[in-house]
Amino acid sequence: MEFPHHFRNPALADLALTHRSVGKPNNERLEFLGDALLGVTVAELLYDAHPFASEGELSRLRSQLVNGQALAVIARELELGDRLKLGPGELKSGGFRRESILADAFEALIAAVYLDDGYDACRQVVRRLFTPRIAELKRSSKDAKTRLQEWLQGKGLPLPVYELIDSYGEDHAKTFDVSCSIDEPAAIRVEGRAGSRRAAEQEAAESVLRRIQEIPKS
Repeated sequence: MEFPHHFRNPALADLALTHRSVGKPNNERLEFLGDALLGVTVAELLYDAHPFASEGELSRLRSQLVNGQALAVIARELELGDRLKLGPGELKSGGFRRESILADAFEALIAAVYLDDGYDACRQVVRRLFTPRIAELKRSSKDAKTRLQEWLQGKGLPLPVYELIDSYGEDHAKTFDVSCSIDEPAAIRVEGRAGSRRAAEQEAAESVLRRIQEIPKS
């Protein structure tokens, strides 16, 4: 995979890929800055992607995405190991394969983008690399009904009402139509259809959550 940024100043990219075993200058300062940039940018992406997640859930998600192992995986996809500048000792010991060195180089490279072309460019790179990973992440084991209930309770609002509208079909292949209704923060009533009552309720709850997101902020 190609790194999604063309450097105006290639020396910044070279520095980002220079390990401290080479001497000075090296990528340690860039690594410090890149760690902070990754943290805030991934936090922003998660905040937008999961509007009903609690602070604790968002923190757990970020820790799954921004850790040494996860960052090393991205570094390998970008083939950063082949471009690392390492001292003789690290070269002999296979430092270009070491998880910590790869993760640090990736963080440094993110900082290099920021210094090369500003925060917007840095944010776009992080978005390109992390959006697919965020989509794949399962936020938690909580289902839509639980998330809807917890969100309403957190706002001090009445709980949703589920109603079986109809069920039809053979006993071994029934279909259930279920409605989910809330009165606040807006009057919303949607229907879900599935092969079990529970699954239909989940589908309806998920639709209510989406409708809540569409309510204009006052």
